[in-house]
Amino acid sequence: MNGASHPRDMVSRRRAVTWLTAGGLAAATRLAVPAQAAAAAATPSGMPGAAPTPAPSRLGPPDPVKADAIRTEFLHAWGGYKRFAWGHDEVLPVSGGYQEFFAPGHPVGLSIVEALDTHFVMGLDDEVAQCVAWIESHLDFDIDADFHVFEANIRLVGGLISGYLATGRRSLLTSCTDLADRLLTAFTSSPTGMPYSHVNLRTGEVSGTSVPLAEIGTNILEFGVLSQLTGNPKYYRASKLAYRAAIQRRSSLNLLGTTMNIETGEWTDSTDAAPNPPADSFYEYLWGGWAMFGDTDCLGWFHMFDAAFKKYQVEWVDGLLWFKQVDFNTGEVLGRQQSELAVDNLSEGGDNTLAADFYRSWTAVLDKYAVIPEEIDYTTLAVVSPANELRPEYANCAFDLYGHTGDPFYRTTAWRYFENLRTYHRVANGYTIITDVTKRPMVQGDYFPAYSFAENFKWLYLTFSDTPRFDYRNGYLNTEAKVLRGLRRRA
Repeated sequence: MNGASHPRDMVSRRRAVTWLTAGGLAAATRLAVPAQAAAAAATPSGMPGAAPTPAPSRLGPPDPVKADAIRTEFLHAWGGYKRFAWGHDEVLPVSGGYQEFFAPGHPVGLSIVEALDTHFVMGLDDEVAQCVAWIESHLDFDIDADFHVFEANIRLVGGLISGYLATGRRSLLTSCTDLADRLLTAFTSSPTGMPYSHVNLRTGEVSGTSVPLAEIGTNILEFGVLSQLTGNPKYYRASKLAYRAAIQRRSSLNLLGTTMNIETGEWTDSTDAAPNPPADSFYEYLWGGWAMFGDTDCLGWFHMFDAAFKKYQVEWVDGLLWFKQVDFNTGEVLGRQQSELAVDNLSEGGDNTLAADFYRSWTAVLDKYAVIPEEIDYTTLAVVSPANELRPEYANCAFDLYGHTGDPFYRTTAWRYFENLRTYHRVANGYTIITDVTKRPMVQGDYFPAYSFAENFKWLYLTFSDTPRFDYRNGYLNTEAKVLRGLRRRA
């Protein structure tokens, strides 16, 4: 049976401590541009260039007991999906129903695509084979429905790329290219090059002119890798053009608004909300453009915004680091709320100190509520939005900072996060969201977002497992935790 639709934010729900640490792999040369990367960054063809050489990861020895416990819980969640929702997008684990994410009546097996590379890094080869078999037999993007470009890119394009990198199955790359070509219309139809928010996958009709900043810029990783894999620069060029169009419209303070009319190029919301959504992954992917492809434009833009961000938005309250919302033209303070989705954006760019401070701010929230609420007023740590939709950003940041510093504090807090996840979110047929973290007992909902198959358990497993299927020195994951570089196929 088909479950009732679960309301969720279709705008950016991406991260905000990644901004100042995934780039910690290059922290030793934070502002340096290796000559070979600079030469490769802007080729005449518009193809992405070569990545800078990463620094060694500082991960300590594995903890196989904890890694196995995390994999066991992932399989518990996966078992509920297979039992009630196989082939559909998302499971409703309490009622035993399912729902489609992009368009009612048009399943694309979202959870299957999301879980594919998680199965791989965990060594679950039978599950990998079942997922690939379903994709090859059932996945077809000739759908007469509007798909959200941002979500389709980070989840489906990214998931199919990582699945191809894990398995080598050309059919996955073929499906990925088919989808990306359909999504590309949202960019090429736009008079500014910034993408419309939705596109009909069959007709190519576009819609949605008021687009959040993250949706404009969160494309270069997936499109860049696809250009590398296909040898066609059109994907990378489109994502770079969208970036440039938005960045040209920055204020004299080097700040950006939140939402743009992509047809007129006018801002429809002048609030700079970074590192909160819906701006967060715009900046994350600037660092990614450098770290993955050696794109020196992206590096320069990243550091320009990073400096402005620290100058105008940093605020300390009772010894905890937060980031205020300001008018992008004047710097005037407009708000002091913080989204849980912000916790991982500071870990880009190699600034481990600031990222660590922000992580400790969110650890204080974890200590206070056991499960991190969606949004708080950071002046008092009071809850603004009491739900928790199984967001992965805290676990993501723990992995980043542990890899960059080797400090066992990040493993300790990641394990506490996992134990609370298991205590409060687990149900008989999987895991589910919390609708109110302030109540005791906490109030559970009936929804398991497909992104949790890609993110929460994978970040935790990578933190403790030291799996040989992932290159900890050279690996790179997108904002949806799809491994775009660093998967090691079996011999």
